[in-house]
Amino acid sequence: MVKRKPPDAVHNDVTGVIHGPLVQARDVFGGVHFHETVSLPVPSQLPPRPRLVDREAAIAQLDALREEATDVPLTVLITGPAGVGKSALSVAWAHQIRPHFPDGQLYADLRGHSGVGLAAPHEVLGDFLHSLGVPTDLIPGELPQRVALYRTVTQDQRVLVLLEDAMTAAQVRPLLPASSASVTVVTSRYRLAGLLMQGVRGVYVDRFDAEASLALLRDALGSDRLEQQYEAASELIELCMRLPLALSVAAARLAARPNWPLREMVTALAEEQRTLAALTIGDDVALRSALDLSYRALRPDTARLYRLLSLIPGDRFGGDAAAALAGISRMESRRLLGELTDANLLTDIADGRYRFHHALVRSHASLLVEAEEQRETRDRAVGCLLGWYLATAACAERRLRPYRTGLPRDAEPPPAEVTDFGGPEDALEWLESERANLSAAVTLAYECGREVTAWQLADSMWALFLFMGHHVERVEVEETGLAAARSCGDQYAEGKMLNRLGLSLNALGRRDEAVARFEEALEIWRRLGEREREVGSLHRLGLVAAGRGDRDAAIARLTDVIAAYQVLGAGRKAALARMDLAGVLLAQDRGLDAVVHLERARHLLRGVDDSYNRTRVGIFLGYAHTAAGDHDRADRELRAALETMSELGSSAGMAAALEGLGNLAERTGRRDEARRMYEAALESIDQDGSIGYVRIKARLDTFDRYV
Repeated sequence: MVKRKPPDAVHNDVTGVIHGPLVQARDVFGGVHFHETVSLPVPSQLPPRPRLVDREAAIAQLDALREEATDVPLTVLITGPAGVGKSALSVAWAHQIRPHFPDGQLYADLRGHSGVGLAAPHEVLGDFLHSLGVPTDLIPGELPQRVALYRTVTQDQRVLVLLEDAMTAAQVRPLLPASSASVTVVTSRYRLAGLLMQGVRGVYVDRFDAEASLALLRDALGSDRLEQQYEAASELIELCMRLPLALSVAAARLAARPNWPLREMVTALAEEQRTLAALTIGDDVALRSALDLSYRALRPDTARLYRLLSLIPGDRFGGDAAAALAGISRMESRRLLGELTDANLLTDIADGRYRFHHALVRSHASLLVEAEEQRETRDRAVGCLLGWYLATAACAERRLRPYRTGLPRDAEPPPAEVTDFGGPEDALEWLESERANLSAAVTLAYECGREVTAWQLADSMWALFLFMGHHVERVEVEETGLAAARSCGDQYAEGKMLNRLGLSLNALGRRDEAVARFEEALEIWRRLGEREREVGSLHRLGLVAAGRGDRDAAIARLTDVIAAYQVLGAGRKAALARMDLAGVLLAQDRGLDAVVHLERARHLLRGVDDSYNRTRVGIFLGYAHTAAGDHDRADRELRAALETMSELGSSAGMAAALEGLGNLAERTGRRDEARRMYEAALESIDQDGSIGYVRIKARLDTFDRYV
């Protein structure tokens, strides 16, 4: 995956309105906001380039279609039967033409036949928009709005989009870019007539002819071995029905046994097909027989892991997850995964992760685990996997938010080998890379009756959603977590998940639903006598009031919340509430009043392991003192904050401080310095989809007009 460099991966637990730039806040309302930014390179998401055999005619056809398309976006649909090599062709051609698409290459597996559920267009669009530089907090929640933003962002872009394994035209349509300089490649077993009727060009991929099949075997086994056993090789090709997938699996088995005569493989494969003939027809016979033969050649421990891997809820997995699932060491897991990759049953992808070589291979493993493993064994393996996800997510959570202690994360026994992280950036990167698997694990835990695991895992994902957004997916995860908490009758858990869900709904602008969740949580906390959490729900209701523009009500509510936190001795939470209140006051141009609350917040945060928020107080104070006319104090605050944000690696924080310094210079008549500060802030953001970028660019544009 694309490596994210989150500037705010240090103790980010912030709520409220900010006058001027906002550095990744949890709950945002009113005023001008500078949302979370991350430094992302131009997306380059294509899978590794495969070795391609005998597809020159198809490549030439694809090249011709591209040359013909001049003033409209080109979409090509590559179709053909299962196992025929559609994916290899599409990826190879995409790599061939990628230099023509400097604005990015996007990739998505639409999971038409993966066995883990179809990829939802709104989910894929969210990832695409983020990869193209749109901050997560600016990505809309609903599909129509995401489609509109995607088309806007790609309007003048030269992008290449590869969509594999589509099931329906409805999956594909929202993902087509708008630019006439773009190309989209779609693979599917189906003709998808709805796309073809709209002008999408079709390329059909057929099975190999005999010569191409021999070329594949020659590439894997060597010319000498093939020529010496030509007759057996020819029979093997026909038994594999000249399907590249079946041939590749058979060739991998033969390559692992260089002294094994091809005639023995032919005999074994023929026997397999006679056995399967009564159960399957057509291409399934060739594919299933080749997979069965390859499977039975695996050593017992390798075969066991192959079966168990089909229980993983996501479509990609790493060695640590496989180790936990099978109850083996990480070293042993890596060795066995390597053997499965050598057998062409798995494919290794970026960052040490794997996936099944083909959806048919996963289905094959799934059939075997049902047939050969007892229900208790499967349940135990799933429990071990969920335990690893829970323990690792909890570890990442502690790295990102070390001040939160005593969180319930005991639903499953911890794994024998715990995965840890070097720092907050590594923790956030892991959470983001495992996001799809973690979300699927929440659903899996709930569906298999592990309700406590489900809500604890959903709760442990909060740090991910706090830093990265993903609001729509966040709501789905937290709704499942809430249902799980209610199923196990844990009112404390129910209250927590109600608060989580309320924040997510509020972030999507669904204010009435958010209020309902917060009020439900408030009732639970009062019933349980949890005064501090009761105040937390009141705090959140104040944020909703501010979000609706009712500033007087928000100020009254936040003032009461601050007083209650002070009585409870909850200094850090009181500090955050004061920052929220200062944001409302700044929006009312009450800079001096805001300074009072921000200085108190700074005092309360002394000694708290939350340097990120302490630095944010300095940025707020810089804006407040600028507004109040104390320019020297504003300069000191902003420059100190800039230095600290640079040390923390927060590009968003640096941009906020730089913009503040530019604003200060502009107010005091130092236009050249203001320009330099704005330009530096713009360079720090380096993301033209953000509100901050647009705002600073507009300020620079006004400078140019009045030169």
